[in-house]
Amino acid sequence: MAQLYYKYGTMNSGKSFEIIKVAHNYEEQGKAVLIFSPAVDTRSGKEEIGSRVGFTRQAIPVADGTDIFEEVLLHQPADAPKQIYCVLIDEAQFLNRRHIDQLTKVVDELDIPVMAFGLKNDFRNELFEGSYYLLAQADKIEEIKTICWYCDRKATMVIRFVEGVPVNEGAQIQIGGNDDYKPVCRKCYKAAFNDAANKNT
Repeated sequence: MAQLYYKYGTMNSGKSFEIIKVAHNYEEQGKAVLIFSPAVDTRSGKEEIGSRVGFTRQAIPVADGTDIFEEVLLHQPADAPKQIYCVLIDEAQFLNRRHIDQLTKVVDELDIPVMAFGLKNDFRNELFEGSYYLLAQADKIEEIKTICWYCDRKATMVIRFVEGVPVNEGAQIQIGGNDDYKPVCRKCYKAAFNDAANKNT
């Protein structure tokens, strides 16, 4: 039976690279996959995902009104032999509740496994909409680990920087890279804001 997987990690944990690796493993066996990525994330191009190690793959963009289930049906007719063996989702935290419901339909009605990869919490340590509903709906949840930018502990949070200063206010979605965000442990997260506060006093 197919399942819905949610694999989450902080920035720099290799989530996009993992998607590319999983896609390669399926395709090496002659099994086609579909890769989706939120349209809001255009760092690698409008219809691509990219990892920080330099690999890219074509992806179907997901806008607010996109019906992922219908998109999969276009490639996997219900009355046809199996054509799609796995659906992969990059930056799944940017999906909305309807998208997550659509992913469950892909699993439950088409019997196609879905692997969603994304962040769990934002720079304010609040859940994204997509991650909230994936944590509630996923059959299996797995953490992809990486280390803190400042020490050797496991990174569980992310800090947003504006002109080199850590911030915990602002719009939840703001696309950026290593200059804008850094993965950190809880201790270093607190220390960064304490240091910033001390500098302002």
